[in-house]
Amino acid sequence: MKTLLVTQADLRKLVHMEGIDALMDTVIEALEHAFRTFDEERTEPRKRDGFTLRNERTGVLEWMPVMQRGETITIKVVGYNPNNPHRYGVPTIIATNSVYDCATGRLLELMDGVLPTALRTGAASAIASKYLADPDSRVVGMVGCGAQAVTQLHALSRLFPIERVLAYDVDLGVLRTYLRRVGFLGLDVRPASLEELTAESDIICTVTSVGVGEGPVIPDGRFKPSVHLNAVGSDLPGKTELPLPLLERSLVCPDFLAQALVEGECQQLRPEQIGPGIVEVVQNPERYADWRKRSTVFDSTGFALEDQVVTRALTRRARELGLGSEVELESLSGDAMNPYDELLPTHGSQTTLRTARVD
Repeated sequence: MKTLLVTQADLRKLVHMEGIDALMDTVIEALEHAFRTFDEERTEPRKRDGFTLRNERTGVLEWMPVMQRGETITIKVVGYNPNNPHRYGVPTIIATNSVYDCATGRLLELMDGVLPTALRTGAASAIASKYLADPDSRVVGMVGCGAQAVTQLHALSRLFPIERVLAYDVDLGVLRTYLRRVGFLGLDVRPASLEELTAESDIICTVTSVGVGEGPVIPDGRFKPSVHLNAVGSDLPGKTELPLPLLERSLVCPDFLAQALVEGECQQLRPEQIGPGIVEVVQNPERYADWRKRSTVFDSTGFALEDQVVTRALTRRARELGLGSEVELESLSGDAMNPYDELLPTHGSQTTLRTARVD
């Protein structure tokens, strides 16, 4: 029995063969379908848990599980360290995705989780915007211009006729490189002040590494009446991006309520102030259609269902295209009752079973 191993090199080949636009479209379609058909009797996501990393800035190493009952369990192990890019030259978010067989517990698939996490997070915001934002939205504001901001804008560009992008980051170096990193989209991307960004944007994405207790990252200033916000950066207790008055007058839709209450923007609100989850919105869009002309917030903490969806979509395409390696990672061959089978020399002899004499 073998495990499919999908590496960074395999995913790069997949992108080159499929095209990055087609790959993003695949993830958006698969995730929207998963929201629309979600059934808690069949699919059981759990909120993430893990360890806090007490470095110069708070980081975490967490696990995010979801079970498709009777089929598979997908677990993402993800590390978050805001110092990574500048100190170690690696992404802020590093992850691996693994898929296990419910019947036996054996590992079926193991793949890089860095690219899949970025893709599914952008796709989730695009889907939320599709159902909550003004369909004629043309101006996007990006607060925070790191790695996640690339896929946020890419996914939105697949669903909206974007004419202008206003970008802001506290790190001017990151802001300058963002214009280059999203150049493949061919959009009009320009730096802007927070005041200009909040006043002129139809859709705003906050994707920052703001520290615990240091938010909000935008002021409660002048917004368009129909503004939609994708709040992506809140992923720790006490870490928030949006001002409370804005949340209180908006329809706030969490991705996974149990998690958002602990780590998302919802931790600022009382239960009665929290709106429907994104699954409810996608399954019953007519109930919330009027909100597309009013202020709305998608509280995107990122949850395991999204990781299950993107992992399944990418491994399926990898298999179809002959990518990935089948490896014998687990010791499953030989005598299932003997962990030393095929490991110890037998020298042609047989072990004699001795029974102790009892007088």
